[in-house]
Formats: sequence, C-alpha cells, structure tokens
Amino acid sequence: MKLSKLVLATVALASGLAAGQAMAQAKEQFIPVLSYRTGPYAPNGVPWANGYVDYIKLTNARGGINGVKFSFEECETGYDTARSVECYERLKGKNGGASFVQPLSTGATFAITEKAPADKISVVTVGYGRSESADGTVFKWNFPIAGTYWVAADAILQAIAKKEGGFDKLKGKKISLVYHDSPFGKEPIPLLQERAAMHGFTLTLLPVTAPGVEQKATWLQVRQNRPDFVVLWGWGIMNSTAIKEAQATGYPREKMYGVWWAGAEPDVKDVADGAKGYNAVTMQHGAEPNSKLVKDVMAMVHSKGQGTGPKEEVGQVLYMRGAMSAMLAIEGVRSAQDRFGKGKVMTGEQVRWGLENLNLTQPKLDALGFAGVMRPISTSCVDHMGASWARIHTWDGKAWQFTSDWLQGDEQIIKPLVKSTAAKYATEKKLTPRTPADCQS
Repeated sequence: MKLSKLVLATVALASGLAAGQAMAQAKEQFIPVLSYRTGPYAPNGVPWANGYVDYIKLTNARGGINGVKFSFEECETGYDTARSVECYERLKGKNGGASFVQPLSTGATFAITEKAPADKISVVTVGYGRSESADGTVFKWNFPIAGTYWVAADAILQAIAKKEGGFDKLKGKKISLVYHDSPFGKEPIPLLQERAAMHGFTLTLLPVTAPGVEQKATWLQVRQNRPDFVVLWGWGIMNSTAIKEAQATGYPREKMYGVWWAGAEPDVKDVADGAKGYNAVTMQHGAEPNSKLVKDVMAMVHSKGQGTGPKEEVGQVLYMRGAMSAMLAIEGVRSAQDRFGKGKVMTGEQVRWGLENLNLTQPKLDALGFAGVMRPISTSCVDHMGASWARIHTWDGKAWQFTSDWLQGDEQIIKPLVKSTAAKYATEKKLTPRTPADCQS
C-alpha cells in the first residue's frame, strides 16, 4: 500500500515536472508597449503604435522566433514623461519581465535611461532619444538603432547643401530651426551649431511651446528674418500648424525640411496642396504600401480580423516606423537566441547582448518583408546605432515621394560629437566606460 502510494506520488511528481517544463517551453517573451492614443500627439502616436503592435502579431503568426512567441500590454502615456515612467515601472516586471522597452519619447528616454541598468532592460529608441547613446561603451543599455537626431540633422543639411551646389555655398546663408521646446526638440542643436561654425551659415533657434498649437509669434520672426531655409523639429499637431503658418506668411514650403517625426501623412493631409513641396528626412523608409511587409500584414493579420487599426493606414509612414521599430528589437531576441539557445525565452541581459550584436544583412531584411525599404544594420559594443542612412521625401500634394538618393550621416562630424558628449555624461554620472572584456559579455 505504501509502495503504491509512493509510485503514485512519483508519477504525480514526474507529471508535474513535465507540465512545468511544458509551461516553461510555452512561455512567451513579454513586450511592454508605451503608447499614446489620446491627447495632442495622438494623430501621430496612433499609427506608430498600430504598426508596432501589428508587427508583434505578425511575428506570432509567423510562428514567433524559433517557436517563442510574444505577449504584450499597452499602457497609455499621453506623451507625458511622468506617465511614461509610471507605465514602465508598472510593466517592467510583468510576465517574466520586459524583454526591452521603447519609450517613444525623448523625455521619457532620458528618465528611463537612469533606471535601465539596474533593471537590466534595454531601452530601444529607433530614431529618437539621446544621440550620444550611440556610444555603447558608456550607454550599455541604450540602443538608438538605425539613426539618431544628429544623423537626421546632418542628412537635412546635406540635402540643403546639394540643392545650393555644395557646402561652400552655405556661407552667409540663414537657417532657422523651429523646434519643439523639449529634450526632443533640442537634440539637433549641437550638430547644427557644429555645421554652422564649419560652413559659415547663421543658425537661428526658434523654440515653440508644447504642444505647438500657437506659433504666430514664431512665424512672424521667420517672416522678419527671411531665412533661406527652415528646419522643422516638430511632433504631433505642431507640424501641421507650422505648415499652415508657413502658408499664411508666404514662406515657401519647398524651403522647409522636417525631421523624420515631422514627415508623415498626419502632418500634411489636412493642408494637402498647401503643403506641396514640403520636405522631410526619412529614417531609411517612407510610405511603403507596396512592400512585402505590408502584404504579409494584410494576409496574416488583417485578413484574420486581428489588425490593430484601419487597413488604409497599413504601409503609411508612421505605421512603417512602428513596424520597423518592433522588428529591430525582436531581431535582437533572435540574435540572443542564436547565442544562448534557440527556442528559449531570453532574459533581459541576453536580449541586450542580442541587440548589441545585430547583423541584419540585406537578405535577412528582405526575408522579413523590408526589401527596398531598409539597408543593412550591424551593431557592436562601440556602435549601438548600427546604420546612419537616410533619404529625403517630398509631399506632392497627395503623397510622399522620394526626392533624394541615399544619404549617410557624416561620421567625421557625428562620431567626435557622440564621443565627447558621452564622455561628459560618464563623468557626470561617475560611470567607467566599458572595457574590451565587458564588451564580450
């Protein structure tokens, strides 16, 4: 009797262990989604979030990463730094812990950067955040993959210089920066000042109080100063307001260049023909309605009634940005699995290693649906950005059209700026830059 009970107990224990192992194998990677679908930035925040979530769903529909699928939970931030930090704190430990976090706000990035090393959670900022965080020897947990604001600013100035016939032709010219008065808006200033000193153009800084619905005084200054070019560093309603004010004051839209967060459909659709000629830098991609990625999303997500937003939005600029942002971080998980075990759920530290060792070749990007959309990206311990490619697209009154060849941020200017600013941060925070040995871990 005792023996049979022992046998039963052993069987029960074995069954329990087997069930536990099955549960462990079925466990998912968790992604906290910090988004803003309400407030003055919602028109731009919503399509990004829809693209981001749809790509997570697409990854799961494709079978996950070596069978490991992803769970996620959205938290509404309203593009507010304090609320973003609250969302981060609430979600960082859920479902086994966050794989990574994408704050979608430069202010929130600054705040979460201070917390990430202790939490062992990577802060992925695709095309935003701290430009100096491209230096992985100082910013071990930050990944501004595919481009920083210094890359964006440099690409814009390259496009302007080409239009004028070379950088030497910028001497004596006037360029005004109309910018969102926040950490986001201030990011390009060091690069623009560096270029102004090199090439002899005058840079005028015109801050706009958030959210940017009142700009009449700003554009009065533009009318008075009559700059040769205006660089617009806006987000949300600020962008369409700026274009409308330019139209009202008679400033030529073809002499305006927006950052890649000021170059999407919500920024121009209400102005339509009034925005014709307006330019913006792109973070590699533009609107990509004919891409394989869009076809896959339509076939594997939307056709099954699982789409996050309207079908018409799939492939638009910010939708693609959200999908691209999700893809880059999820590929960090794949990279981690390649080293630490395929088909296993990765820890925060393992995902960090994966993000630092991305090698997205063109065939890999093409297979993921980004053929013709993106160029290769390769990160390292020293370089957490991995690529500095951009293009210019221009609004023709109905759609965005590419109007430049591929541009690449000038490393001779950007790298020293990254190095010096990162070193200053390390000194302020009493951080010791990573050693070659640390780079292997």
